[in-house]
Amino acid sequence: MPIDLPPITRNLLIANGVVYLLQMLIGDQLVILFALWPLGPERLIQGGGTVGFEIWQLLTYGFMHGDLTHLLFNMLALWMFGGAIERLFGSRPFLIYYLSCVVGAAIAQLLVIKFFTGGFYPTVGASGGVFGLLLAFGMMFPHQRIMLLFPPIPMPAWVFVTGYGAIELFLGVTGTQSGVAHFAHLGGMAAGFIIIQYWRGKLPIKPRRILTR
Repeated sequence: MPIDLPPITRNLLIANGVVYLLQMLIGDQLVILFALWPLGPERLIQGGGTVGFEIWQLLTYGFMHGDLTHLLFNMLALWMFGGAIERLFGSRPFLIYYLSCVVGAAIAQLLVIKFFTGGFYPTVGASGGVFGLLLAFGMMFPHQRIMLLFPPIPMPAWVFVTGYGAIELFLGVTGTQSGVAHFAHLGGMAAGFIIIQYWRGKLPIKPRRILTR
């Protein structure tokens, strides 16, 4: 388990914790302003005022959480996998990667709500970035053993990531676990995959620096 965390991972943990404390202190006003709201016209809310999508929400929703359990599970994954990926990528590319996965997850969630599920509700959580990290860990360290919590079974990282992605797809398509943004999770993984393939030089547009691992 990582103990000496590199700076971006450490600061992301702190930022998520601080924002959650602000949510507890300020309340719904933060959700109104900074959660990810669906595309389309603004809507009236109880007590007056309106809510709707704003461009900054593509990032800000990823630092907010619905409750303490939601926060703790996401921060546990960030703590477990973020350090290894940051040391491999470097701090600046790691931050770009993480935030891009957050944005990719947001875009996937917005599209699914607009064209498939409908509804008007906010999305919050770092899960898009976290699932991007899981994808990166599975691609960069495919044979590293990961121990599941329930049940406590060790397995190679690539098996864990592939299985987790398949479960998320199944749950999203079937509508199981309503209230969980399964396609946002998949959007974070998809964004991470595209970025890693780009950095590996496997897309038509080539990067200036090739990721060799």
